[in-house]
Amino acid sequence: MDIENELIVEQIAIGPMQNFSYLLGSRSTREVVIVDPAWDIEALLGRINELEYRLTGALVTHYHPDHIGGSFGSNTVAGLPDLLELEPVRIYANKHEAAGVQKVTGISVSDIVQVGSGDTLKVGEVEIEFLHTPGHTPGSQCFRVKNTLVSGDTLFINGCGRVDLPGSNKDDMYHSMEKLRNLPDDTLLLPGHNYGPSPTASMADTKAQNPYLNVKDLDTWRQII
Repeated sequence: MDIENELIVEQIAIGPMQNFSYLLGSRSTREVVIVDPAWDIEALLGRINELEYRLTGALVTHYHPDHIGGSFGSNTVAGLPDLLELEPVRIYANKHEAAGVQKVTGISVSDIVQVGSGDTLKVGEVEIEFLHTPGHTPGSQCFRVKNTLVSGDTLFINGCGRVDLPGSNKDDMYHSMEKLRNLPDDTLLLPGHNYGPSPTASMADTKAQNPYLNVKDLDTWRQII
């Protein structure tokens, strides 16, 4: 099977913080999962219904409210609880992030499937691999389907996620950058925010323009970051 033609991948700009949500799935079965559903759940589900897809799960890159809903400051963001009310699907979060997801959103632990790096999820004829990429948060993760990578707030087109927030760790982020730097150059990078000069880029172009992917040792990284 030609997985590149089988793969459904749609990037959806959502919310006032330049977030991206994604649909990943299988063309032959029309099954999809949604990555980081937040801000306008009805609009996201409306898009799924418009395309006649069937939602089978939600994937969490990390627990920050702009990606999965919850409260920060005086703001409340729609997210996972609203999704579960309308579509009671399983929520896939890294095992190091599950407690944070539960705390931020208030969903039940029974709603969460805890995954580890290297685990996979079959969505129709498409297999999604979970990659643990801590640094921005302890359980930040990316999702890889062959040469497509949804990177959340780990890696942006010309930057990386912040490491000055509660739960972040700059040394962990360095090792996550190492892991992603070794992906094939023709990998398509799909970030969690529209912070770069383009909404997507190849890994080759990202390596050429993103200084965080080109730091060669941990001591230098600590000085820069």
